Amino acid sequence: MSTIKIVTDSSTTIEPALVEELGITIVPLSVMVDGVVYSDNDLEEGQFLQLMRDSKHLPKTSQPPVGVFAETFAKLAADGSQIISILLSHALSGTVEAARQGAALSGVDVTVIDSGFTDQAAKFQVVTAARLAKAGASKEEILAAVEEVRQKTELYIGISTLENLVKGGRIGRVTGLISSLLNIRVVMELQNHQLNPITKGRGAKTFKKWLDELIKILETKKVAEIGISYAGEPDFAQEMKAVLQPLVAMDISVLETGSIIQTHTGEDAWAVLVRYE
Repeated sequence: MSTIKIVTDSSTTIEPALVEELGITIVPLSVMVDGVVYSDNDLEEGQFLQLMRDSKHLPKTSQPPVGVFAETFAKLAADGSQIISILLSHALSGTVEAARQGAALSGVDVTVIDSGFTDQAAKFQVVTAARLAKAGASKEEILAAVEEVRQKTELYIGISTLENLVKGGRIGRVTGLISSLLNIRVVMELQNHQLNPITKGRGAKTFKKWLDELIKILETKKVAEIGISYAGEPDFAQEMKAVLQPLVAMDISVLETGSIIQTHTGEDAWAVLVRYE
């Protein structure tokens, strides 16, 4: 029986210790800041945010080249392994399509999955797949489990300014927002590859009011796991952890999101990722 190896991209926010423990391969996206290209994997915590603050123009993000995927897949499969590659939603990046082209070029056994999410919401699928692969599960069993996790996951994101979304051309993918209202606070849900606004307002209370409503909903459900990600300072993320932790047995991971997500959300953004049992 061949080994199954798991591949994801650097928009998946995941603890380095888990990556090492489970043997996950991460293919980096890249970001260009004032003409200098940085690999997402090489940026340390807080480094990109400072680069973005100091930059003259909005950073530009790039998906991994097809050839990088082809080379990665071929190398991992050199020992006869099968590969499952779980990547961020096609609505946010062309990474999935690049991976599919790379898989075809590599000539090895690769299954490419559009997670429908990004950040820690994608992590839920990646970690599930990696744990099952390590335990010796079949490809079919892993794919079924990943799909179940996807269906039981919700991704909420809070944006403090729409400026980066507008400049980056992503505002057209957000329904129901007026692009001129740059300073409103918005909470959106990523559902079916579409960012849908669910709450908007002009003060910090906007986020706290939404959080109160989320808690009421989660109290009626069986929550398996919660992740919280942030861009900027972690203060509000830690506040959210304090009130959400009683709702779930597993410790809530509070992690800085990567440069790709920060480019589009701007500073002081956050995400709450929920996986149900």
